[in-house]
Amino acid sequence: MSAAAVEGPFEQVTLLEAAELISDRLVGHRVEVLGGQITVTPPPDGPHNDMLTDLIIPLSAAGLHGDVSRVVPGMGLWLPSGPSDYAVPDLCVVDADYREHLIELNCYDPMVFRLVLEVTSSNFTTDLKVKPLLYAEAGVPVYVIVDRIGRRVLVMTDPVDGVYREQAVHASGEFTLPESIGAVVALSVDDLLF
Repeated sequence: MSAAAVEGPFEQVTLLEAAELISDRLVGHRVEVLGGQITVTPPPDGPHNDMLTDLIIPLSAAGLHGDVSRVVPGMGLWLPSGPSDYAVPDLCVVDADYREHLIELNCYDPMVFRLVLEVTSSNFTTDLKVKPLLYAEAGVPVYVIVDRIGRRVLVMTDPVDGVYREQAVHASGEFTLPESIGAVVALSVDDLLF
C-alpha cells in the first residue's frame, strides 16, 4: 500500500518568524539573525554569567545605570546588515531613553547603544570575526570582547564604514573603557579572566 501525497498550501515563514519559532522551542538559547543567517547559541555556563556580574558592578558603580544611561544584559540590537538582522549582545550600555527607540522583536535602534560587550563561549568565532563587522556597520561606538579562549580583552572603537579603526588588546593588567560611554571605568583583565 502506498501513502497518498499530501497536498495543500505551504506557507513559507520569514526569517524573523523562523528565528522566533526556534527561540520558543529552545528556551534559554540565544537566537540571532546575523548576515541573513540564524545563529543559535546554547545557554551560557556559570563562569560566563559570573563574569557578566563582575562587569555590571563597576559599570553601575561608575554611574552608567541611572537617569542618562542604563546597563542592560541581553538586549536586542537591530542591525542594518539585512532586513531581518539582529543581535543580542551579552551586555550593553544604552541611552536611558532606549524604550522610545524600539524597532521590532524587542530589538532597539543601534543609535541608543554606547557599548556592546560579548563574553566568548562556544560561539567565539562569531564574537571575534562576525560581530565586529556588524556592530561597526551599525555604528556602535564601543565593542568589548572578553575572550575567554585567548585570555584577553579586546576594546574596539571608532567605527567607520563597517570597520573599527581602533583596536586595543589587553592580555593582563588594568585598562580603561573609553570615556565616550559616559564614565571612566577601569577594569582588570586578571580579575575578569580569573
